[in-house]
Amino acid sequence: MTTSIQQAAAAPTNWARWGRDDELGTLNFITDESRQRGVAEAKAGRVVSLALPLDLVPLAGGPIPSGVSAMPAPVMQMMNFTGSPALAFTDVLMFNTHNVAMTHIDALAHIPVDGKVYPGIPQAEAIVGGTVKQGSTTAFADGIVTRGVLLDLAPDSRLDPGHSITAADFQAAEQRAGVQLQSGDALIVRGGWVVFKDFKDGLPGMTIDAVRWMAEREVSLYCGDVGDRPPTGPGQSMPLHQVALAQVGMPLIDGADVSTLAATCSDLQRWTFLFVLGAIPVRGATGVPVNPLAIF
Repeated sequence: MTTSIQQAAAAPTNWARWGRDDELGTLNFITDESRQRGVAEAKAGRVVSLALPLDLVPLAGGPIPSGVSAMPAPVMQMMNFTGSPALAFTDVLMFNTHNVAMTHIDALAHIPVDGKVYPGIPQAEAIVGGTVKQGSTTAFADGIVTRGVLLDLAPDSRLDPGHSITAADFQAAEQRAGVQLQSGDALIVRGGWVVFKDFKDGLPGMTIDAVRWMAEREVSLYCGDVGDRPPTGPGQSMPLHQVALAQVGMPLIDGADVSTLAATCSDLQRWTFLFVLGAIPVRGATGVPVNPLAIF
């Protein structure tokens, strides 16, 4: 991060808010009350996934390698390499986690700020031996349950290319939907873009103003189909990742598909729902693939 983005319009921070050992960040805003508020939204029994579908791409195959280890067991390795139909079929799945074509959640240590990760821990202390010791996916292992709120920034359309998303965009979306975010809510944002397909068109992107609004509203988590513009040179900032994630401590769900959610909200004329995230309980990583659910 550059000094300019830290200074720009007094960028918000929670580095000193919950103590040096805090790993939850804005998930601290999720209370029994906010969970109950979310559960109360589940009335119709409709469930919508916010995840992009994943198609498998084979990377390798062939004979069983020499020197097989005790884990996985040799019989598992045999099935992996031969697909023995007499026993069973199995897989070894590999993910490049921070991939905009795969819905994933960023842990707080994903982005350093001047050599430190949330909440101000030197990155050499937080990242040790290839494992994240502070601000990792461990924070998501018990799941996330709260009220979700969809703010559709461009109903029946999409944001203009290069549009800079500000607090005014969020406030206008609240007014259209007749909702107001409360402390601990998960914010779901629709801009009408598919980042991994539309990036050449000039993506819209977040501003410090938008991040400050989220911080003031005490949003617990951000999930959307728009976010930061990819930096194209030194000194270019990514407010959502460099400020909301790294300084405010707000987990980010990148690469979400909110099109079906938006259609469901319009159909039901409801823009609030129960938000549930049961992440794979991977500990000590910078991110993990997820399948967020909106339950009406």
